[in-house]
Amino acid sequence: MSESNFYFRIATAEDTPILKQLIESAFRAEDTRQGWVGIPELASGFSIEEKQIASGVADPNTVFLIARDEHEHLLGTIGASKRGSEVARLFMLAVDPRLHRGGTGRAILDYAEQYCKREWKSRVISLDALSTRESLIAWYLRRGYRQTGETNLFPREKCKDLDLPEDLHFVELEKEV
Repeated sequence: MSESNFYFRIATAEDTPILKQLIESAFRAEDTRQGWVGIPELASGFSIEEKQIASGVADPNTVFLIARDEHEHLLGTIGASKRGSEVARLFMLAVDPRLHRGGTGRAILDYAEQYCKREWKSRVISLDALSTRESLIAWYLRRGYRQTGETNLFPREKCKDLDLPEDLHFVELEKEV
C-alpha cells in the first residue's frame, strides 16, 4: 500500500477503545524476525489501560495520530507529545499486525515526524525502544535516529511473574528533523 493511500486524523475520546485494541494487538503480535519482539512472554502479555490512552487524547500537548485507508480501515497509530519549544516525543507506534513488514510503520512514523515539525516547529524528535528489541532499534537507526546513550529503567513491578533480564531498560533515541 502506498503512503498516498493513507489518511491521517487526530484521535478523539471516542477512538479510545479501538486504539487500545490496536495497540495491544500490535504489541502482542508474534514476529519471527530475530530481536524484533525482544522477550516473547513480555510482548504476549502487553496491555494498556483505556484511561492511559484517554489522558493522552485529552492532553492539549499530546495527539494520537490515526492512519486509515481509503475504506476507513484502521491501519495504525502513533502518539506524539510536545516536550518543549523544539522537542517532540513519539510513542506507541502500533500497526495492524496483518500489515507488519509492509511499510505502514515507516509511513506512520514519517507522518508523525512531519506533523511535529509542521504543527509544533519541533527540530528534535525523541523516542525509546526496549533494549531487547534489537531489530526494532536497528529499524529506527535506519530511519535516521541515533542512540543518545541515555537509558530509562523498565518498570519491572508491572511484570513480577516474568523472569526478565536484570539489565532490561529502554534505549533513548533521537533525530533532528
